[in-house]
Amino acid sequence: MSSDRMDYIAPWWTYWLHNFPHINLRFHPIDNSFQPEDENYQQSLIFLGCVAAAGLGLNLLCLAVYLSCLCCCHKDEEEESKKPNSCCVTWSAVTAGLITCIAVGVGFYGNSETNDGVYQLTYSLYNVNHTLGGVDSLVTGTMGSMKSGLHQHLARLDEIFATRGDYVQTLQFMQQMADNVIKQMLGLPDWEEAKVDLTSIADQTANIEYYRWLTYLLILILDLIICLLTCLGLAKQSRWLLTTMMVFGVLTLVLSWTSLGADLATAVGTSDFCVSPDKYLMSQTKGIIGADIVHYYLYCNQTLSNPFQQPLTIFQRSLTTMQIQIQGLLQFAVPLFPTAERDLLGIQHLLNSSEASLHQLTALLDCRGLNKDYLDAMVGVCYDGVEGVLYLCLFSTLAACAFTVMLCAIPRAWRQIACRSVRSLLLYLHECPHFLILQPSPCLCSFAHYYDDIDEEDPFNPRTRRIASQNPNLTNMHSFCSYSSSMGSQNSLHPPAPAVSNAPVPEYMNQTALFGGNPRYENVPLIGRGSPPPSVRWVPEANYFL
Repeated sequence: MSSDRMDYIAPWWTYWLHNFPHINLRFHPIDNSFQPEDENYQQSLIFLGCVAAAGLGLNLLCLAVYLSCLCCCHKDEEEESKKPNSCCVTWSAVTAGLITCIAVGVGFYGNSETNDGVYQLTYSLYNVNHTLGGVDSLVTGTMGSMKSGLHQHLARLDEIFATRGDYVQTLQFMQQMADNVIKQMLGLPDWEEAKVDLTSIADQTANIEYYRWLTYLLILILDLIICLLTCLGLAKQSRWLLTTMMVFGVLTLVLSWTSLGADLATAVGTSDFCVSPDKYLMSQTKGIIGADIVHYYLYCNQTLSNPFQQPLTIFQRSLTTMQIQIQGLLQFAVPLFPTAERDLLGIQHLLNSSEASLHQLTALLDCRGLNKDYLDAMVGVCYDGVEGVLYLCLFSTLAACAFTVMLCAIPRAWRQIACRSVRSLLLYLHECPHFLILQPSPCLCSFAHYYDDIDEEDPFNPRTRRIASQNPNLTNMHSFCSYSSSMGSQNSLHPPAPAVSNAPVPEYMNQTALFGGNPRYENVPLIGRGSPPPSVRWVPEANYFL
């Protein structure tokens, strides 16, 4: 970009953000001019953050309604047990993962762009501060040399040339020229206050940007880690990992909406400044620096006259006149007053250094250098900075959508994992013929409705047990433990009548009613059965005997 002010055009997205409705907290529209000190303008930016907070509340409300419906809605048992609908969970997880990856990529790019823009702003502010510091140093040095060094040399020469009135008049004329130079230097604006303000602004901006960049970096890494751990939990079918990621997902969802509100308010406020930066800068420098000087540096047009041209011209002419006078005294007075040569050479050296300072001062006060720094700062803020903030807004939106989908998929996946665990356990109980349940588990009976493939005539079916306990006159049911063997069949077994005894009946013998009142085959002598005696062991995890 050239140094011509006409080359600066605010980007279209700043105008788009500038046209956002500016409403204070009392819902009154206000002017969209950049006025950060105005209370109503501050409320308009806070209002944008409140809009994001309202979006967060609506999002959490929708999630709560969805989870409530998921918990209260019961599907048909046969469809739930035989045809588990895991396709929706899979595609939801894939969609959430893809959106999260896209959001993280957009976030890294936006964070980098914003950091580049702010760095360019602070770099330009430091350059302007260096320029103003150089101007102040040159002016202070020139005035000090004129007041102290030149005055001492002229006082000694006045004593030496006391007998020559024409030489004394020449010295008085040079003193007048030096006073004129000091007067012109005092007419220049005092840059010390502006320099201090720019330094403070640059330092604060750099510190804030560092912590902002680091915070977003941590948020991006956190989003990526949560996405990966959620995918791992789904792959491993780990319910505790999914529950943990669900908690972190809610926290990340809150962070996403919070960052969206902060970024949106920042983008709108910065765009208000970028649309008309000159107006704000003119108002801020009023009373510190003249309006013509600020206008000269902001626009730097060839048609504008340099406000420092007159004092610099007078400075140059005064130095030239003084150098001519010193040359004449060196030529004509030194032969008569040899002791005056040292002071005359000292004045000549001082004038030469002042002339060098004048050239440096003229270059520093030229509008092209400061205007270039100004334009670089505007490009950094309004192009890279605002563009990066918009990408961060997009990242926050995508992250909120991704974690919303993820929070909808995790409870359904958690429920399916729990159902699969129960079905696996019941399937094991149904298909294994080598164990004997002597005392049913209430836990298994409570989950038996998840598995409907069990034979209705199975004596270990909890439903059959409940029916048998209510109606003991049911038809005799066969135990699946008495299968035919190579040595005979079940029909060949004729259990003898139990002996009458007054001994207490074992507890497990009371379950004969469950099998139609007939004694259990476990009580029959094992002769001729062709199978080893059943083993009984306690399984504490499932609360039943094997």
